[in-house]
Amino acid sequence: MTIINSGKQRARTIQRDVVALWLAARDPRVPWYAKVVAGAVAAYALSPIDLIPDFIPVLGYLDDIIIVPLGILLAVKLVPPELMAEFRAEATRRDKPTSRAGLAVIVALWIVAAVFLVWLFWPNHGI
Repeated sequence: MTIINSGKQRARTIQRDVVALWLAARDPRVPWYAKVVAGAVAAYALSPIDLIPDFIPVLGYLDDIIIVPLGILLAVKLVPPELMAEFRAEATRRDKPTSRAGLAVIVALWIVAAVFLVWLFWPNHGI
């Protein structure tokens, strides 16, 4: 298999696992701590915007290359294996959902950061 085909297969596997984690976060059989991690990872990975935009050199792709895959690995380890196999099978039959919650959290973080920076650099704010 070529490097490109291997990369495409890995990308499909990651996409399937993200959808499977989205399903796991909603299943009552999954322990609460695994639901929290799976939900957070799925919400971030399925969000239409990134916490760190890709146009920022190095850091922009750092979340896509390191943080998201590590989050997926952690969440997959926390979900019981027999349930994860079931969720993966279901994920292959489903379309990729989008995460409005992930979008809302990331937009909220950007707004908080912007307000903080305005407060920090606004003249005569009391410091």
